[in-house]
Amino acid sequence: MTLTTLTSEAKAILLELATTLEELTMDEYTERIALLGNASLGEHTRHIIELFQQLNDGYASGIVDYDNRKRDKRLQENIDFALETLAIIISGLCKVDKELYLTTLYNHQENQVKSNYGRELMYNIEHCIHHQAIIKIGLLSLGKEPNNDTFGYAKSTIVYKQQCAQ
Repeated sequence: MTLTTLTSEAKAILLELATTLEELTMDEYTERIALLGNASLGEHTRHIIELFQQLNDGYASGIVDYDNRKRDKRLQENIDFALETLAIIISGLCKVDKELYLTTLYNHQENQVKSNYGRELMYNIEHCIHHQAIIKIGLLSLGKEPNNDTFGYAKSTIVYKQQCAQ
């Protein structure tokens, strides 16, 4: 898969999220949902956004650290702010692939592994789809339908279901 394809896929998945958010009221976005462990749709959205932000910040520094996020509550409390931030992320996705270091804390020690922008973009796409699946559960519990039938499904699952239908 080329970086251009990954970038297009990331844009599509984030636009799909934005379209879904535009269908929500502020109350629906911030409501604590028991089925989601009392998390809100906004909290899952914030989490998605912050990982993409960490990748962008890490691209500049060469070190991606998903653990040390800001956790900006405005992203989970204000749909408009979340949508504006998604637009900024989408506009900044096109980058040249380069080596990065992924850092994380395990056993109270910082650990680093080599990675690259394409690999981390792929991770963020899959991570976003995972949280979209959770958001879909929240939507359904609120009596709402996602904006399309593939929301929250991995591309491999979509292809598999299409093959089974034939």
